[in-house]
Amino acid sequence: MIRRGGDSGTDTARPGTLVHLTTVDMSLALLLATELQTAVEAGYRVVGVSAPGPYVARVEALGVEHLPLPRLTRSWNVAGDLRSFWDLVRILRRLRPDVLHTHNPKTGVLGRIAGRMTRVPVVVNTCHGLWVRPSDPLPRRLAVYAIEALAVRFSDYELFQNADDEATLRRVLKRGRHRVVGNGIDLRRFEPDPAGRDRLRAQWGIGPDELLVGTVGRRVIEKGDREFTALARALAGQARFVWVGPEDDTAGEVPPRDPAVQYPGEYVDMPAVYSAFDIFVLASYREGFSRASMEAAACARPMVLTDIRGCREIGSDGIHLLLTRPRDAGSLIECVERMLGDADLRVRLGTAARDRAMTTFDQCGVAAVSLETYRAVLRRRTRGRR
Repeated sequence: MIRRGGDSGTDTARPGTLVHLTTVDMSLALLLATELQTAVEAGYRVVGVSAPGPYVARVEALGVEHLPLPRLTRSWNVAGDLRSFWDLVRILRRLRPDVLHTHNPKTGVLGRIAGRMTRVPVVVNTCHGLWVRPSDPLPRRLAVYAIEALAVRFSDYELFQNADDEATLRRVLKRGRHRVVGNGIDLRRFEPDPAGRDRLRAQWGIGPDELLVGTVGRRVIEKGDREFTALARALAGQARFVWVGPEDDTAGEVPPRDPAVQYPGEYVDMPAVYSAFDIFVLASYREGFSRASMEAAACARPMVLTDIRGCREIGSDGIHLLLTRPRDAGSLIECVERMLGDADLRVRLGTAARDRAMTTFDQCGVAAVSLETYRAVLRRRTRGRR
């Protein structure tokens, strides 16, 4: 990588400073842990930049430095975002990194612009999911596409987690400077955990003969809270229902709790959580590439997911999982009821889901693509100088 400590601009074989920029520290700790570790092992000085929060210690335990952007929030706020932007510019000027890798909608836009302003040699962005849905009003979609088209001009390379997002933006992407990389998880960690299953079901008061339907994620409307609640009410006599994850007020008011659903909060031992479920459900309206679904698949859980980009990539309907119409509680109830009544179907889909996870969802491969992308951009820049 090009070392930026002096002005000679000479190349060395030694990796330099790599900054991963996200909106919140949870993304660094939970979504990018394998990618951060891989870069550390490759010899980079890795710095995570995000709003501070409860996950900073977990980020630092990976061997990653963390620098806070205290005024950064998930929601858009012009005045606050401008202050965060200049805070970021100051950090980049002080660090003089060799690579800036941006993530998330807001930091993807602000970071690409700040990276080019501060002359970071390599600026790469990963699109974890466009921040609009095909069903959103046309003016909103056009505004988002226009902002992304602008931000693309400031990056060297664009990585996409799903093909639908790449196809949507293809007209504004730089030729030869984008690719679909998919997504992955730590397959060494996520596997069926019978002992964890028994422990958590006992903790939650779930009998050995009771069927348990569960979901995992931030408890917000767009994750399908209304539909999951309707499901729990409709099938209360056939199964128990649990939502594992934190309550999140950054996207508006937290949905009210419903007595038909248990809310045990957030867990660290996620293989045990997925193993405790008999059926995993994700009723989300928008996903980049559903990590929770990949984790459930690796734990051999039969799944019911919404038929949206970011979920369709997890597997094929009827082969690896069942797909249901988004925002349609009736469709969700029908799919889950079918699975509750068919033990053979649950076993078949769970087995197929794990087989697909083991061959497709390895995050080490995604991390390797990122490292090769940095090197490829640098080689292209070096050839250009010559």
